[in-house]
Amino acid sequence: MSQTLIPVIAAIFVWWFATGAILLAVRWADRQGGGAHGTVLFAAVPMLALGTAGVIASVSSETVAGVYAGFLGALAIWGWIEMAFLTGIVAGPERRDCPAGLTGAARFERAWNTVAHHEIALALGLLAIVVATSGQPNRVALWTYLILFCARISAKLNLFFGVPRINMEFIPAKLIHLKSYFRRGSVTIAFPAAITVLSFALACFIERLIAADSALKEAEFTLLAALAALALLEHWLMVVPLPDAKLWRWMLPEPKTHPEEERQTHGL
Repeated sequence: MSQTLIPVIAAIFVWWFATGAILLAVRWADRQGGGAHGTVLFAAVPMLALGTAGVIASVSSETVAGVYAGFLGALAIWGWIEMAFLTGIVAGPERRDCPAGLTGAARFERAWNTVAHHEIALALGLLAIVVATSGQPNRVALWTYLILFCARISAKLNLFFGVPRINMEFIPAKLIHLKSYFRRGSVTIAFPAAITVLSFALACFIERLIAADSALKEAEFTLLAALAALALLEHWLMVVPLPDAKLWRWMLPEPKTHPEEERQTHGL
């Protein structure tokens, strides 16, 4: 029981802590202004380096330590790319609000241009891990990154097409224009499709966990199942009215008011 519980706790804690740490760093940069966003991203380069080293070291290791190294390494690489996005440094060429009334292919193209560079960076990260793990016995890093990659694309598509609940509390200052591309409303076919795929992935990892015949396999599939479950939960939070923002709000300073929001607040 403890061999299964420890990876679950580890996966949840890393997900929660890493998300909070990135949000904290980005909010600090928002409050400082100037070149603070670049400073934050540069200061996080060691995280990217350690993640890369962890992935490289893990691919040939058939040990429980190798499983954790691959898992944490992939998360570190992912986290650095996410920080590059949230600081606005690697986002997309389009930084303006979505024009009112824009629909169809034109709206999709404009929305794509707001995140194009980020999507390319994520795809390059995936390609690098595919190359690093190709032909190697330990592919935990690849599966970890792939879960995050697919879940993130699915989440962005659902925010674009429409979901009932959208948490805009943690959108950083450099990406405030993204709010205009989100659509709050009834779910579309994108939501059940995402839930089905994520549920199937979770079921596969749980099946592999039940069939595991070693501590290594137990750790591997427990971590992957926990991560898939968290991705599934994040999707359900787009429709289920739960105060998920409270998980991180208590540890973050108040955001610096954006000029446009300030004008709206004061009725100007």
